[in-house]
Amino acid sequence: MTPALQFFAYAAITLTLFAAPARAQEVKAGDLVITQAWSRATPGGAKIAGGFLTIENKGTAPDKLVSVSADIAGKAEVHEMAMDNGVMKMRPLDKGLVIEPGKTVKLAPGGYHLMLQDLKGPFKEGEKVPVTLEFEKAGKVAVSLDVQGVGAQAPAGGGSMMMKKMPDHSGMKM
Repeated sequence: MTPALQFFAYAAITLTLFAAPARAQEVKAGDLVITQAWSRATPGGAKIAGGFLTIENKGTAPDKLVSVSADIAGKAEVHEMAMDNGVMKMRPLDKGLVIEPGKTVKLAPGGYHLMLQDLKGPFKEGEKVPVTLEFEKAGKVAVSLDVQGVGAQAPAGGGSMMMKKMPDHSGMKM
């Protein structure tokens, strides 16, 4: 390989490693702004997945996330995870999730989330999974969940690819 070709190959690899990953889309629906939509890759044979995102209400009136649907899932619901007398419980929010004016609601692991059940196929890292959110006022909104690695705790978008690929040691005992 010539020195010039080696230089270009090295430069291309370096740029790939240090480039910031693509940011998740921002979707506007009425007074709502939906960002950081993501999910985790599912292990083989998994029948459920969670969906996570951030909803900001820039308006002067509340809106409510009343339902979610996804072609890849037989059933989709808006869920809440909460502690009840020291026991973690998960339940669907049958009456929806209110987004108050001027507030931001984050759907994240361990709290509010989208529960996608009876999956028709796996979620693979790097893919985008389309879902439809339905709001009381803003109506139906199409959003794509960016699929992160199996153990991801947050959406991609911060730091370099090198940092993103570092192993997760959060479960290790010290």
